[in-house]
Order: sequence, then structure tokens, then C-alpha cells
Amino acid sequence: MSSERHQKPPFRAEHLGSLLRPQDLLRKRAKVDKGDTDQERLKQVEDEAVNNVVQMQEQMEFRALTDGEYRRHMFWGTFFPGLEGFKEIENPPLDLFRLYMPDIAAYTETGHKPGESVICTGKIKHVGSTYVDQWKYLKGLISKERWGECKLTLAAPEWYHMRYREGLAYPKEVYKSDEEYFADIALAYQTELKILYDEGLRNVQIDDPNFAYFCSEKMLAGWKEDKTNKKTTEDLLDLYIKLYNDCIGKRPRDMHVGLHICRGNFVNSRHFSEGGYDRIAVKLFQHLNVDTYYLEYDTPRAGGFEPLKSLPRNKNAILGVITSKFPKLEDLTEMKKRVYEAADYVAEGNNISREEALKQLGVSPQCGFASHSSGNAVTVNDMETKLKLVRELADSVWPGEP
Repeated sequence: MSSERHQKPPFRAEHLGSLLRPQDLLRKRAKVDKGDTDQERLKQVEDEAVNNVVQMQEQMEFRALTDGEYRRHMFWGTFFPGLEGFKEIENPPLDLFRLYMPDIAAYTETGHKPGESVICTGKIKHVGSTYVDQWKYLKGLISKERWGECKLTLAAPEWYHMRYREGLAYPKEVYKSDEEYFADIALAYQTELKILYDEGLRNVQIDDPNFAYFCSEKMLAGWKEDKTNKKTTEDLLDLYIKLYNDCIGKRPRDMHVGLHICRGNFVNSRHFSEGGYDRIAVKLFQHLNVDTYYLEYDTPRAGGFEPLKSLPRNKNAILGVITSKFPKLEDLTEMKKRVYEAADYVAEGNNISREEALKQLGVSPQCGFASHSSGNAVTVNDMETKLKLVRELADSVWPGEP
């Protein structure tokens, strides 16, 4: 990737895409699910909700505007079900899954079935974007000059691989190996990114809690105990990094790609995994060819800032130091100290000054406010107060910068 660091995007004040959905939107979608109303009426309610949430972001002076993910049920959207060769399974058998994967464990421990299970059933082919209409509507709300700032969130390319037991992610008669399977996934992402780029999108954020699973001692132990696995977790991490690089490697230089890593957002603001970035820092920051990392850092479960010593000078890190999970407001002075602490580690790793290191950083909540449609254990007022704090924190560290 280029040695030049991508800027604007990202911005000093960011949020991670999903925002609390209005109650009337949730009610209307529930009626659609029950067959009590039609999709056209739902779209009207979605349009109005998106109009309002874009206006709210503009009033708070956020530049990387999103549609709040209001047209989705879960944060990853419908990319995989929209591909030829994939099928959604309504009631998947539990023996399909690696039950020690943090999200699968969280679902099953609380009596829920694993969320939206989609599995490969045949040769994978991109046959039309399920994201592009969301982007077209969003860009229609602002001037063309600002299209390059707006942000669209995408699903992680390995999302429907890591959760499934060895050999069950795809039919063996279709793909002989993970490498063959991922080659077609990469082609699908390349096609998707080109479609979105041609429609004017320049700012993409891929949401991927899976990378945090490699930091979880519980997951690592479960993997080691599972004798059906043919790869080590290090092998798997290398494979996923190569997949990402293949997915995004042909993007134009003016298309910013960020990677959001958190430890999960589930019902009642429950997290999935714990563990610092130390174990994966070098490979994550130096081998994965994204421009920006949006990193959870709101609690000790994400570890310290020491791994940021591995962040190269041509990359950015957005520090998720403000929680989206609970309403209690963080202390501005304390958060400012944390940003400077993170900058000092970046500076140490690159032998530069704190001032230079700060040019690579920004701030945000650690995750979205509604990774699933019902949202976190916060109110709309709580969310707005948190977003204002993000903006205030950014202004206190980088005055006059967006």
C-alpha cells in the first residue's frame, strides 16, 4: 500500500456507523416481518429516519456521515445472502458451529440461536450490490463535494467462515480448500468496491469483531482443544489477513478503507470477548493493508495502548475511548490524558514526537450504538450526549480540525 497516510477521511471525531433506530422504524419493521404492512411503507419510514439522523450528525459537526445502518437488521447487512452461492439457514444445527467462538458462545449461553446464519452452498459469484441503494440515498442528501467524506460500513469477508466448524463453511465438492473459497470471496469484494466507487463512495469501514477473538484466551484455548481444526490460530490469522489484502488490494488510492475491531455488541450491551491487541499487533498493524484502524478502548478488556507502538507512520488509529454501551458519561480531562498516552506509544514506536503521533489519531465511541436493530442499553438522549462528548474531546486535542 502507499507510504502516504490517508487523511480526511478519517477525521478527528468519528462514530462507528450504527445509531439508535427510532421506535416508529422498529415498529414498522416488526409489522413487515409479520406481514402486516408492505416494504414500500417501510421504505418511507426508513427514508424519513435517515433524513433526520443525517441532519443530527451534521448539527454535531461530524463529517463521516452514515445512514445509521437504519435499513439493516444487523450491522453486517445483506452482502452474503446477496451473493450467488450463499443461502441463509433459518434454524441451523448447533453442531455446525465452533461453540467456543465468543459470539456463538454469547448467543447460546443466553438461549438465543446464532444470529443470521448464512452458509456457502455453491460456487460464489457477485450478482448485484445490496449496499449500493443505501449509498445512493445517503449521497442524495448532501452536496457532491462531500460524498468523499461520507462512510458506508461493510461486512467482514471471513464472517461466515470463522464461526463454522472445520470443513463445514463450504461444500467440499465446490471448493477444495480455504484458499480456493477465499479467492472467490475476494473477487466478490473487489466487484462490490468497484460498484460503490463508481457511484462516488470513497470511505469504507469494515466491521470485524473476529480479529479481537484472536486476543481472547478463552477462544484460543477452545481452538486448541478442538482436534478437528487443521490450522493453528496463527495460520488462520495469516489467512484472514491475506484475504483482506486480496479483497481491498485493487481499490483506487483515493478510496479510504478502515477496519473496526471491537469485542462485540449484543443484547443489553453485552460484549463477546476480552483481551488486548498485544498478541496480534504486529501482523494487524503492519501486514494488513487498511488505511485506518477503529479500535475499542473503552474498558480494560481491550488492554492498554502499548500495541500502538507497532502502528506504522502511514496508518491511522481512531481510539474508541468513549463507550456506546452504557449512559454514564466519561470525564473529558481523563479521556484527553488517555489520548496523549496513546500518542506517546505511537511516538515511541516510530521515534517521533507526540505532536507528530497525534496526527495519526482520532477519537470515537468503541462501537456503534445499535449493532443489532434493538440497540444498546442507552436512550437517544444518552447517545447524543456521548456523540457530543466525542466532538468535544476531538476539539480539545485537535482544535479547529474536523
